[in-house]
Amino acid sequence: MTKTVSARTEGPSRAEVQRRILIVLVGAQVLSGAGLAAGVTVGALLAQDMLSSTSLAGLPSALGTAGSALAALAVGRVSQARGRRPGLAAGYLTGAVGSAGVIAAAVVGNAVLLFLSLFIYGAGTATNLQARYAGADLASPARRASAVSTVLVATTLGGVVGPNLAAPTGDLAHALGVPHLAGPFLLAGAAYAMAALILAIWLRPDPLLLASALEAERTAVVNAQPGDATGRPDAAVEGNRSRLVVGALVMVLIQLVMVAIMTMTPVHMHDHGHGTGASGFVIAVHIGAMYLPSPLTGWLVDRYGRLTIAATSGLTLLASGIIAASAPADSVAPLVVALALLGLGWNFGLITGTAITTDAVPLATRAKTQGMVDVAISIAGATGGMASGLVVAAASYPLLAIGGGILALAIVPAVVVTARSQ
Repeated sequence: MTKTVSARTEGPSRAEVQRRILIVLVGAQVLSGAGLAAGVTVGALLAQDMLSSTSLAGLPSALGTAGSALAALAVGRVSQARGRRPGLAAGYLTGAVGSAGVIAAAVVGNAVLLFLSLFIYGAGTATNLQARYAGADLASPARRASAVSTVLVATTLGGVVGPNLAAPTGDLAHALGVPHLAGPFLLAGAAYAMAALILAIWLRPDPLLLASALEAERTAVVNAQPGDATGRPDAAVEGNRSRLVVGALVMVLIQLVMVAIMTMTPVHMHDHGHGTGASGFVIAVHIGAMYLPSPLTGWLVDRYGRLTIAATSGLTLLASGIIAASAPADSVAPLVVALALLGLGWNFGLITGTAITTDAVPLATRAKTQGMVDVAISIAGATGGMASGLVVAAASYPLLAIGGGILALAIVPAVVVTARSQ
């Protein structure tokens, strides 16, 4: 397999192959962003409508992120064994199957089928995140954050358009005899299926397999030379377990806080008289802020360092929680600002954490380790989604928001300790 990949890419340079791979990933991410955002917009409302209970409104998010945990592990293992292309394509196809199941559950009014389908639907979310690693496989350490940011920003278009299609897709669903709230899952299923097709056809050569082949060739050349054959410029970084832990911790905390606040914001708005259009707009701004600043974030991380931007992530999420907690119930504008900062803080943390994680693990175990890290991220998201409904039902949305901001602030001391230990 290594020889095949190497021979196939003897002509184009590594930089040319990287550019082509990023173009393919961008196309797939635009579609997957629409699939991801569509389900986020109405998932909690659909469960609330079927169960007539606010306390369980966070369950769809919890199930989706729990499903994404299993999918992250599977995608990581498949990618390590066979390459990014089959791993990512299979993940998106699974997300499409889950979308179809949600629609069927809404039609027959079966809550058990709804929850099972939402669990399967979570594979799309996991795959959307795993794609960022594919963008970094062939990037140099000094450009990894920028490569990750290119893949993430591609999700912006679909992520912003998806929630704003909640009403039109709902009307389409109604015309087809499907409940209105299940409409966005029509878009999600089609988008995920098309993303899988694009990757299966055009993600060639496979970035992880090519990176492994090039690394093997480089190592063979170094070992053939007299003198120190073990030295790699970044070996100390790649072997640093403490940095791996910090990278994972940053991504776990930002995911937990982001999912919890994002999940309950549409429910909070609905309970105070705001329509689907208003909540869709807020979520659209939020998802835009999650991905649109990615090029700037990537440059900042490569320019000023991983740990500095990681700390900035925690502070930004704290500001988001304070604004959301203090927002008047009848006002949309403060929630727009709060959810924008929530997305921005998540963006800072995800790009930083991804760069740190990629730096810290060798190619021989990279995809597998990244998959395990994303399992932890998904579990954190599931915890945040499930706990969010319980917290709001038992206390209030403002308490959830301020509590999430304070929790995110834990990133700062972790970063300080790591910086001092270097």
